[in-house]
Amino acid sequence: MFFTCGPNEAMVVSGFCRSPPVMVAGGRVFVLPCIQQIQRISLNTLTLNVKSEKVYTRHGVPISVTGIAQVKIQGQNKEMLAAACQMFLGKTEAEIAHIALETLEGHQRAIMAHMTVEEIYKDRQKFSEQVFKVASSDLVNMGISVVSYTLKDIHDDQDYLHSLGKARTAQVQKDARIGEAEAKRDAGIREAKAKQEKVSAQYLSEIEMAKAQRDYELKKAAYDIEVNTRRAQAD
Repeated sequence: MFFTCGPNEAMVVSGFCRSPPVMVAGGRVFVLPCIQQIQRISLNTLTLNVKSEKVYTRHGVPISVTGIAQVKIQGQNKEMLAAACQMFLGKTEAEIAHIALETLEGHQRAIMAHMTVEEIYKDRQKFSEQVFKVASSDLVNMGISVVSYTLKDIHDDQDYLHSLGKARTAQVQKDARIGEAEAKRDAGIREAKAKQEKVSAQYLSEIEMAKAQRDYELKKAAYDIEVNTRRAQAD
């Protein structure tokens, strides 16, 4: 008989003439009834809510962290699929998810213990990358690949994070006030400089006008003298 499965499932055929067992991810396989056995394993992506409650960080501050991870059994890699079949064949998706969740939660707690609250709070990307890296290297031995991991929430019961937030808000407000004062100062300097340049330009203009008026009067006086002299000579 021929058996088929979709791309989100793998079939494992064992028994007569199937040593080692044949693994087919998303396809079809021929099975001899009674003397061969077929089993299926899900390749669906599993969403895990990874919670670590009241873990003491490097400086002894207890915090709780929630991460969201996407994991799946890797069906395209034969070695990983074989490892997954050895560990999870016959188990339900819920059982597989529980094992992966326990592994991820353990790594998440270990990384939290080696970081400070400030490091986790201020650099979530770094924390997520570390959990993803460590968990991926461990789960790959089970045939599970970590598709993604994201830090969803950080909270504590002692208002430590709230205090960090208040300090950060105060610093931002302080920087804003300083920036506003510096902007006003620079604007005042530019305005004063513009006024100075305007006054200087006005003075220069008045001086040039005075020079022009003087030259005009001198030339007019010389012209009048010349005219009067010629008129007298004519008379």
